[in-house]
Amino acid sequence: MNPEQYEKVKSARGFIAALDQSGGSTPKALSLYGIKPDAYSGDAQMFDLIHAMRMRIITSPAFNGDRILGAILFEQTMDREIEGRGSADYLWSVKQVVPFLKVDKGLADEVNGAQMMKPMPDLDALLARAKGKGIFGTKMRSVVKHADVKGIEDVLAQQFAIGKRILATGLMPILEPEVDIHATDKQAAERLLKAGILEHLDTLGPQRQVMLKLTIPSVDDFYADLVKHPKLLRVVALSGGYSRDEANTRLARNHGLIASFSRALTEGLTAQQSAEEFNRALDASIASIHQASVT
Repeated sequence: MNPEQYEKVKSARGFIAALDQSGGSTPKALSLYGIKPDAYSGDAQMFDLIHAMRMRIITSPAFNGDRILGAILFEQTMDREIEGRGSADYLWSVKQVVPFLKVDKGLADEVNGAQMMKPMPDLDALLARAKGKGIFGTKMRSVVKHADVKGIEDVLAQQFAIGKRILATGLMPILEPEVDIHATDKQAAERLLKAGILEHLDTLGPQRQVMLKLTIPSVDDFYADLVKHPKLLRVVALSGGYSRDEANTRLARNHGLIASFSRALTEGLTAQQSAEEFNRALDASIASIHQASVT
């Protein structure tokens, strides 16, 4: 693990940009960006367009390591180049932004009020490739929809089991057991989730740390003990469907929790904007999310 990258993720003031929309979420992301489904045909064209959007964000002068600690990439983005360099190399060498990789294959069907991750049969090969390309860490997402003890434990058991495999390769895992912001029992689900996380952290070996990506909690500073936990390198928050303004307002009330926003980061950016308009809109977005993250 690169010590300079580790130190940046651990202690720098800023947030993590989530640029990891995959097959299922890409059409919606493109649509919000002003490219409707009738403008392209087939996956290859769709992924070319989303890569162009991500390149426009990453190469913008507004996007750099002064305010952004890291960026989470989709596998295809990792495999492509930005200005003649591998994407992960470009992020770190040119922008001083630590590269992460989304490694899950999407969500399984809901069981016991939760969606676990689909099987990842090629995970070991993917982790080896990621290391070779200069990736620092990984991210994988599950979703909790109800305060169901069994469902939440299943999600955490899977997240921590795979997280330990990732740690063993020398990469830093971001575990993401998202709680659906629309859950009618969101607060109860968060209580169960935190208790389960604290138990599972005790199973990590000495000197072992992971990261967490969590929904902004209903009770302000509810995750303060996780933020300070020695087994957690950093705790980041997802926007979860909140508008950027609402996500920022909620995040700012949770001290030590930093953003890892996806849709909220790109809100207001369109393919039709001039370079000047695009860079100005991105700069304003980054400034507001950074401000909310340094409270």
